[in-house]
Amino acid sequence: MRETVRRRLAAWWEVNARDLPWRFGRTTPWGVLVSEVMSQQTQMSRVVPYWTEWMRTWPDAAALAAASAAEVITAWGRLGYPRRALRLQECARAVAQRYDDELPDDYETLLSLPGVGDYTASAVSSFAFGRRVPVIDTNIRRVLSRVLLGVESRGGAATRTERDLAADALPSDVAESVVWNQSVMELGAVVCTAKKPSCEICPIAGLCAFLAAGRPGLGERRTRPRQRFQGTDRQVRGIVLDALRRRRTGSDASASGLPRDEVEALWKDHAQLDACIASLDDDGLIDILPDGSLTLPR
Repeated sequence: MRETVRRRLAAWWEVNARDLPWRFGRTTPWGVLVSEVMSQQTQMSRVVPYWTEWMRTWPDAAALAAASAAEVITAWGRLGYPRRALRLQECARAVAQRYDDELPDDYETLLSLPGVGDYTASAVSSFAFGRRVPVIDTNIRRVLSRVLLGVESRGGAATRTERDLAADALPSDVAESVVWNQSVMELGAVVCTAKKPSCEICPIAGLCAFLAAGRPGLGERRTRPRQRFQGTDRQVRGIVLDALRRRRTGSDASASGLPRDEVEALWKDHAQLDACIASLDDDGLIDILPDGSLTLPR
């Protein structure tokens, strides 16, 4: 059965894979890593224009390593979770300095780089270098759990059972393992989605244990419901960074910083605003000047 699943998914991937600019050998391994970092917790459709401009500006690790933090944070724009931008630059500096601007091609060395976790290391090892390694993200876990076990994957951290399943399901052939990782992930992203899977167009619906069982527990999650965005610290932090980006790229870009009165006008709850400014400063995303004005890091 698993062999049939693999064949059908490979055929489906060949025809239906989204034409993303970092796929099909059209970018460097570094470009693949950038795409994976940008795609964390961010919709792929939002990532494409940012990735394209980012790679045009900084085509390799050495170029990004030489940029200023202000340039990097500004270019990150509204992708969200901007600390990722600085961690990506830390990674670029490590690659440029330790590996002569050549991204390492094995999982363990990739994992040692700043800001690179298990998923990113395995994804880059598989997608950029064609290594046989199980890639485990939310989409892959969901598809494998549904199709092979007949149960819903409820989110949260990957369990030992899910990791063992991913390793066991990985084809022994190296080239087939890469296609498998890509096709299972793609199916989870566009067909076998969390809440409303499109089982009617799924290429492996007839082999899916979850569908055969009546889709028990569809959409159940073990994690807490997603936090609303309006009024959260995340929103306030974004507002502050957006104001600093606009100032840096606007007509008053030569000014020393965003004055304190303009900072206080950004959000009416000044206690929350001050806490968010402090957290941005702690994360290295802003500088607080002696007069209380704010700038992006130099």
